[in-house]
Amino acid sequence: MRADRTTKLLLIVLVAMFVQQAFATLGRSLPPIIAPAILDDLALDPAWLGVYVGAAALSALLFQLGCGSFILRYGAMRMSQVALVLLGVGLALATAGPLLLFLVSAVIGGGAAAMSTPASSHLLGRYSPPRQAPLVFSIKQTAVPAGLLVAGILGPWLTGLTGWRGALLIAAAGCIVFAAMLEPLRAEFDADRVPGQAFRLSDFHTTVAAVLHAAPLRRLAFACFAFNGLQTVFTSYFVVALTELGHGLAAAGLVFSVAMVIAVPGRIFWGWLGSGRVDPGLVMSWLALGMAVGSAAMGLLGASWSLVLIGVVATVLSATAMSWHGVLLSEAARLAPKGRAGSATGGVLSFGQLGGLLLPLCYSGVLVATGRHGWGFAACGLPALVVGIVLLRAAPRGEEGEEENR
Repeated sequence: MRADRTTKLLLIVLVAMFVQQAFATLGRSLPPIIAPAILDDLALDPAWLGVYVGAAALSALLFQLGCGSFILRYGAMRMSQVALVLLGVGLALATAGPLLLFLVSAVIGGGAAAMSTPASSHLLGRYSPPRQAPLVFSIKQTAVPAGLLVAGILGPWLTGLTGWRGALLIAAAGCIVFAAMLEPLRAEFDADRVPGQAFRLSDFHTTVAAVLHAAPLRRLAFACFAFNGLQTVFTSYFVVALTELGHGLAAAGLVFSVAMVIAVPGRIFWGWLGSGRVDPGLVMSWLALGMAVGSAAMGLLGASWSLVLIGVVATVLSATAMSWHGVLLSEAARLAPKGRAGSATGGVLSFGQLGGLLLPLCYSGVLVATGRHGWGFAACGLPALVVGIVLLRAAPRGEEGEEENR
């Protein structure tokens, strides 16, 4: 009877966190996806997109480092609601007009979206069977490509129908409405909250130190830096790169969305593979090397490329740079001290946000220096190559690996 109840609760929280993550991804990715319309309306250079993305990543870094105490104090479900409401406010603020408010919205939206993953990891870590955790986390994380798919299809369509401001306001309303729909779930899923938990500025240092002190978590943190940084570059600049080559916004958004489809079965496949079949570290090394190959291929991007060829390379990046999350997050939750899955996940992901801050700025620098989008992709794939080699060397082999997987 208890097993049936636990399974039921796991399914409920999995569905709730899936939708929550999809809205968070939609809200954070929509501005970059419809960026060509925004940049044209505001008469901005495409390189400024890197500043917007960097501001969002810096905010996400700070929010993820500090959200662990708030998750413990108020509950993971409550913080999921707070994240969605803040994200809606940030999207609405971007439509107000002045460029400064657009950057403020990046700070609010980036930080709010960043809280969604540690909160959901805290909940899934409570209810997931340890052996099946990589698969469960991967299923939940398919919400990211699902959100990107929706943004890639509906974003350009809504922009054409209502303008970019209308598209952002509709997404903002969706985030706030779903936040209200989560309220009935709080009694059960926030039952483990610790009302006396206090937030201290030292929490930032404690979270980072806990991650860097343990070699396995440290490797995960640096992998997250490379993976999330390349993912941010891909989701932020792919559509812009295609429009700069002369393709229409709708066509570029469609290619992006089609490529995102592969990330859904991709995440489930990698999660299934890492659930006792192959050591998760080895799975992540394969993913990293695949990212390096895909970004190197993007380095050859040119005006002579057909949309089909671009789509093939984008699919490789989608199957790797968009598909690592479940394996890495489940490993972070597994390696975390008992009851601190949200904090440990936030610490690992904070390094990912650092990658999301620095690699888009690196991309912008390469773009300004060379005028070529492809070279920016190639440069941002180099950290993944290094991580792939390191993880490949660190992964257990033979009898040792079999013992860990049992």
